[in-house]
Amino acid sequence: MGKATWYVTTPIYYPSDKLHIGHAYTTVAADALARYHRLNEESVLFVTGTDEHGQKIQKGASDQGLTPLAFVDQIVRQIKDPLWKALGVSYDDFIRTTEPRHRRVVQAFFRRLREKGDIYKGTYEGWYCLPCETFWTETKVSQGNCPDCGRPVERVSQESYFFRLSAYAERIREHIIRHPEFIQPVSRRNEMLGFLDEGLEDLSISRTGMNWGIEVPDDPQHVIYVWFDALLNYLTAAGYESDEARFQATWPPNLQVMGKEIVRFHAVIWPIMLMAADLQLPEHVFGHGWLLIGDTKMSKSRGNAVDPVRLIERYGVDAIRYYLLREVPFGSDGLYTEDALVLRTNVDLANDLGNLLQRTVAMITRFCQARVSLPEAAPGERRLKQASAAAVAEVENSMASFNLSQALAAVGKLVRRANVEIEQSQPWALAKRQDRQALHTVLYDLAETLRVISVLLSPFLIEAPSRLRAQLGIALEPRSWQETEFGWHGRQFQVSSGPSLFPRIEDKAKDHEVQTSAEGRQASISTSSEETSPQEMRHEIDIDLFQQVELGVGTIQSAEIVKGADRLLKLAVDDGERVRTIVSGIRSHYAPESLIGKQVVLVKNLKPVKIRGILSEGMLLAASTGDALALVAPESTMAAGARVK
Repeated sequence: MGKATWYVTTPIYYPSDKLHIGHAYTTVAADALARYHRLNEESVLFVTGTDEHGQKIQKGASDQGLTPLAFVDQIVRQIKDPLWKALGVSYDDFIRTTEPRHRRVVQAFFRRLREKGDIYKGTYEGWYCLPCETFWTETKVSQGNCPDCGRPVERVSQESYFFRLSAYAERIREHIIRHPEFIQPVSRRNEMLGFLDEGLEDLSISRTGMNWGIEVPDDPQHVIYVWFDALLNYLTAAGYESDEARFQATWPPNLQVMGKEIVRFHAVIWPIMLMAADLQLPEHVFGHGWLLIGDTKMSKSRGNAVDPVRLIERYGVDAIRYYLLREVPFGSDGLYTEDALVLRTNVDLANDLGNLLQRTVAMITRFCQARVSLPEAAPGERRLKQASAAAVAEVENSMASFNLSQALAAVGKLVRRANVEIEQSQPWALAKRQDRQALHTVLYDLAETLRVISVLLSPFLIEAPSRLRAQLGIALEPRSWQETEFGWHGRQFQVSSGPSLFPRIEDKAKDHEVQTSAEGRQASISTSSEETSPQEMRHEIDIDLFQQVELGVGTIQSAEIVKGADRLLKLAVDDGERVRTIVSGIRSHYAPESLIGKQVVLVKNLKPVKIRGILSEGMLLAASTGDALALVAPESTMAAGARVK
């Protein structure tokens, strides 16, 4: 299409109250994509903002004795700072629908469609949901309640302007079918086709009897319907009717991100509005899933909303952003628990990434006087170089399909591969043998891998990439995505130790030590600032302490995949006394059906802990080396409950 700017939007949020972690999820996802495209040296326009008109705002302001504008001003300030600022949201434009520039666009757009004959005056009779600010036909209302929020609707009869939505029903259906990438994921696309199958009616787009909104041109008794008004913000931010050069460089949006509950507005009504105005449609409309508390959608009205500012104050911005983007597959519903947040932080960030950096810096400091570069005659096989290239390609493919969780999974895979490389190459042994060439190659490749990881994480995390790079002695911010390919040929790293990249969350760590094992992650342990050999790291215990651990034989009766977890299996294990539930991170090594009837050794007196909402009542013993893992089992069949000693 020749446009110069990659344009991404979030929905504009309704400032009737504070935003919650679900809103943060939408915005952080769009922010990560915007940051990624900027790193690719593209011009980016990232737009978010607030939808400030409508009856609900007017009523909320009246209840507090404020004008509507004063009411929304105080909430908007909280959204921009501390919330978006604390989350590192790098928006290029924050649009408010109360701004004069937006008012001009809405009225100009209304005139254009009215002159074309796509807007006409009539009488609206039907149902209206005030909390959702949505009109509903008789067939959509369920027992007098809104089909979206479940609250009572009211009967409305009044003069109204209508938009000829029905005239474009076949055209929008044809566009959706011919452009399968237009609505994502596929489940949302199918929902919208089903919505169209039910038939479209013309849309009431004005209200009377209220004054908080944008007046209909030449008919100020009518205020333009809040949704019709709000959707046009994407045109306002792009420069429509105000900056033709900006508009030509920006329009249409490459990606519009929103929660699945408002996809029909963005994937049916909004595109039809653009068709009527002879404007290009967005390339992609992505409706992500909900963050659930238990099996219920998080929302302010249900009283189960989680304040992201409180979480940031407690755990830090990077932990929150990482959890949101890694834990929830983009497009699917995700289960929010604070326990899962702590687990992700301690395992992926503290144990895997933080420990990799600490070990690498400690070894370069100890064995190479804090400076390492690639030997002139480096060995031919560079496993980490190959693994890094594979990770970069996987992240690029994932970001192209908006699969943020998979992109971070690819980075995590590279981190774990680097930790495995330490165990396989054993730099401390190379140093002892004085094999300087092999030692320097291994340590150099570890440093280069961490450098690549710092670039790969830059779209997702705010503070950690620059802190990581500081310890490697390189520029604090990557200049472009191309830095994933630079290096590997002789860069010199001057390392220095620093504070832990991600300290373990100790106030909850004691409740999650079993969960770390259950995730199947092999945490690397460093007891000092210098890397030591396994023999030097060993901590001896006496027989009395060992005998406190109750080990026994169990028989697995059933095994099933834990929904939403990429490593976990839920096992029912007969321990001779009862059948206990154990959650174990062995899914990548064992198919569930292969475990039925298998005997295992388990820790029976481990404190139970909840993992993904499941109470895990023990831990299986397993041996691991590199990427290989095998469960510990008796040599011959034993009675369930037989003690291991």
